[in-house]
Amino acid sequence: MDFIVSLLMTESIAQSVIILAIAISLGVLLSKIKIFNISFGITWILFCGIALSHFGIKVNHQVLHFVKEFGLILFVYSIGLQVGPSFFSSFKKGGMTLNLLALAVVFLGAITTLTIYLFSGLPISTMVGIMSGAITNTPGLGAAQQAFYDSHGFSDPTISLGYAVAYPLGVLGIISSLIFLKIIFRIDIKKEEQSINLSVNEHPDRTVRMSVVIKNPAIFGQKVKDIKRLIDKNFVISRVLNNKEVRIVGANTVLNESDTVLVILNNCDKESIAAFLGEEINIDEKRWLIDDLKVAPRRVVVTKDSVHGKSLSDLKLGKAFAITVTRINRAGVDLVAQPDLKLQMGDRLTIVGTTESLDAASEHLGNSSHRLKEPNLASIFIGIALGIIIGSIPFFIPGIPQPVKLGLAGGPLIIAILISKFGIHFKMITYTTMSANLMLREIGISLFLACVGLDAGGEFVNTILYKGGAVWILYGVIITIVPLLITGFIARLYFKVDYLTLMGLIAGSTTDPPALAYANSVSESNRPSVSYATVYPLTMFMRVLLAQLLILFL
Repeated sequence: MDFIVSLLMTESIAQSVIILAIAISLGVLLSKIKIFNISFGITWILFCGIALSHFGIKVNHQVLHFVKEFGLILFVYSIGLQVGPSFFSSFKKGGMTLNLLALAVVFLGAITTLTIYLFSGLPISTMVGIMSGAITNTPGLGAAQQAFYDSHGFSDPTISLGYAVAYPLGVLGIISSLIFLKIIFRIDIKKEEQSINLSVNEHPDRTVRMSVVIKNPAIFGQKVKDIKRLIDKNFVISRVLNNKEVRIVGANTVLNESDTVLVILNNCDKESIAAFLGEEINIDEKRWLIDDLKVAPRRVVVTKDSVHGKSLSDLKLGKAFAITVTRINRAGVDLVAQPDLKLQMGDRLTIVGTTESLDAASEHLGNSSHRLKEPNLASIFIGIALGIIIGSIPFFIPGIPQPVKLGLAGGPLIIAILISKFGIHFKMITYTTMSANLMLREIGISLFLACVGLDAGGEFVNTILYKGGAVWILYGVIITIVPLLITGFIARLYFKVDYLTLMGLIAGSTTDPPALAYANSVSESNRPSVSYATVYPLTMFMRVLLAQLLILFL
């Protein structure tokens, strides 16, 4: 027994690893607990670290500092890799409105924080910690701590204390705001889903199938590859029906008068392409089944390095293998197979052809699930190194006395977003499976939260009972609820945002997974998840940057 006590109480590398393991494992076990179907998730790790520290268990400060920062880097970098491909596309069309509303939540939260700071007399560092906990944003906490340390040369434990005090009611406050908006606007989830389904079917970017009879004399006797050059639209002619026989269409297939073709295209192009080719007709989907048993569709996954970054026109799959690429699924989104579309590792192509041609094309593209499971460690660590370098570069903003740095949170986040989007142009393979990304992310955030708890836990109870920490809880509730309700009313009344999208918007603007889990539990629609993913990248970036600016500016 003395041996165990000595191991746990004597600062060493072994003791540090054991204490971190205890805090993380206990926190993960407690994260399974749900109250009214609400869970605090792995934030329990933070409270376990606080409890261990409160009862006198200490970890070497240098080890704690290193593990905390390295965990934060792993966490934000894996987030950047995940959201990067959708970061820039999130600004298009309806995504711009959602991102502006999410920014409103972010800036209203900052304004509320500054207002309380002016009247309460608390240090801005403490208020930023409370703000980070109130909107459950852990990277913002890390960025604030890093900014304070860089500008002062020492740490402020009240940042993490404020975060820990405000976090529990932050989770409840976000979900309570969703419930309050539902009651105020008298939302009927079933009716909301029906209304959304009608609008989704008419969405201009939805990939659809259309049957058309060829009636344009200008294309009689023309090859498909020549026909596609005549109109500046993206579409794929997949099959042709003539003489009651269905055939696969290739680049050299000739179309004649009264042929009926199956076209894959975006919903917004239906009218123009139908008018160009002839006339749209309704045909039973079963009619497009091919009688030839040797011809069939197949899903093929891109897993070869040599294919990564090349466009469909570069690969010339139709000529080389006598197959037709009808669509491409990337990260769950169906895309029309455009000639200039560059393939990425993990893309899933739907191709049609004979068994022999499909086998040959599959081999050329890779189609190896085992290959996708191999981690691309070089690109991960190159990206982390670049992120730290970029995060360490100081730049000046007028009116701020201290130079601003993106830090160990902002730098890796930005580089991960850029690499995941543009790394393809430099032949960098950044693809990671969802499970691998999740593992990297969870390890990072677990290490970070455990270290934050162990670092701040000694003063947690005293802060609550004797140093005004109870009032901090009230401040956190105000910072949570006020921006969400204001933005929620604006989104619903003026922008006519449907409630399911609004739930995802609120969850994403606070980067709060429990709120998203609640939204998904009340509806089977993927609408909350889509809007969450749309606003999450920009929101995360702005919260990381804003936390630093508040620390450095005031």
